[in-house]
Amino acid sequence: MRLRISLSLLGVLPLALLAGCDETPTGRSQLALVPEHLMAEMGADTFEQLRRDQPVSSDAAINRQVACVAQEIVAAAEAIYSADDFPEAWEVVVFEDDSPNAFALPGGRIGVHTGLLKVAGTPDQLAAVIGHEVGHVLADHGNERLTQQLGIKAGMLVVGLLGEGDMGQQQLMQALGLGAQLGISLPFSRAHEEEADLMGLAIMAQAGFDPQESVALWRNMAVAGGGQPPEFLSTHPAHASRIEALQQAMEEAVTIYRTVNPSNCAG
Repeated sequence: MRLRISLSLLGVLPLALLAGCDETPTGRSQLALVPEHLMAEMGADTFEQLRRDQPVSSDAAINRQVACVAQEIVAAAEAIYSADDFPEAWEVVVFEDDSPNAFALPGGRIGVHTGLLKVAGTPDQLAAVIGHEVGHVLADHGNERLTQQLGIKAGMLVVGLLGEGDMGQQQLMQALGLGAQLGISLPFSRAHEEEADLMGLAIMAQAGFDPQESVALWRNMAVAGGGQPPEFLSTHPAHASRIEALQQAMEEAVTIYRTVNPSNCAG
């Protein structure tokens, strides 16, 4: 991949900045200047790297349940949010890994660790996690974070500000948290986490999963972390504040949940 700064970009800078200033699905103002095709390419490259480096679960029952939950979550998200914000297709893989984690990468790749299923003990709790991760993708949090990480300002808008060749892509991936070490845990800001929580709550309710199970999930996470967030959640809001925010939005989510058919992903 060749990335290059061009003086000709300065002529289109105002238009590019205008295009980069956008809103997330919740209406929050956002500056996300990295081209979406580049984000999708990085997501695809990272997902393939993870598939090469980590064993994939062969447990048919686990794969069916995760696929069912992910399918319901994606369908519900499409019903709530603009189709323009969606990847063309989603790929779901269960990785053999004891850490209680899941992730969604730009371009529509969802990964779930088998260790998560020991903490998210029900399909509804799993839906809370996957809904949260899909929320990150739909809100373009990775792009926003990368824009912030690179310090892209009005005079620095580039597609190739990191130089040329493979090293440029590696630096982009590292800045985004998409490398061999960080590919499954994007350290988003607390604002991103809170936004993804609320989006995930609405999505899981629309999908027919009990939104109250999101609170149970984070209580399980607190126990799993010995009262502290697990290492992969170290940049996330405290469990108590996260649960409080979910509870404040719970009435609306429960109202939605009562209007749809309950999901059936129990396996």
